[in-house]
Amino acid sequence: MTDRASRPVSASQHETSELIMPQDANILGHAFGGAIMAMVDKAAAVAAFRHARSACVTASIDRVDFREPIHVADLVTCKASVNFVGNTSMEVGVRVEAEDLITGMRRHTNTCYLTFVAIDRNGRPVPVAQVLPETEEQQRRYAAAQARRRRRLEEREAEARDGQSRDP
Repeated sequence: MTDRASRPVSASQHETSELIMPQDANILGHAFGGAIMAMVDKAAAVAAFRHARSACVTASIDRVDFREPIHVADLVTCKASVNFVGNTSMEVGVRVEAEDLITGMRRHTNTCYLTFVAIDRNGRPVPVAQVLPETEEQQRRYAAAQARRRRRLEEREAEARDGQSRDP
């Protein structure tokens, strides 16, 4: 057990929305993946900052699958939540939904998992308060995040053993 403080998931949750405009889209009128990823990263950063009460940097973004296109004039909502905390790192999950503002229909377009590291003024990692899941859903996300973290660490260790570079 640790003597670090704990913060409930609800203390750092963040939701933000943005209207997709033509400059955010390709010639088909679908939002650029990079524009959506920028929104995801910002929403996740707010949740990480709120939880750590410290500056945080994005360390990684897990696999991202776009389930369906997001169109010009859709309202995109990113819902961010800290799922799991290690020592200095946090996994933040972001659910992305697109809403047709005329019909009111909402679609879940993708979910992303980002890892953030809390840092001090010198850019060095600092310990973060543990996260306290309050609901069954938060406990499920905590357990799933813990499993993803274990897999990421195993992959990193295997790469180090095999002398593989993470560069493309």
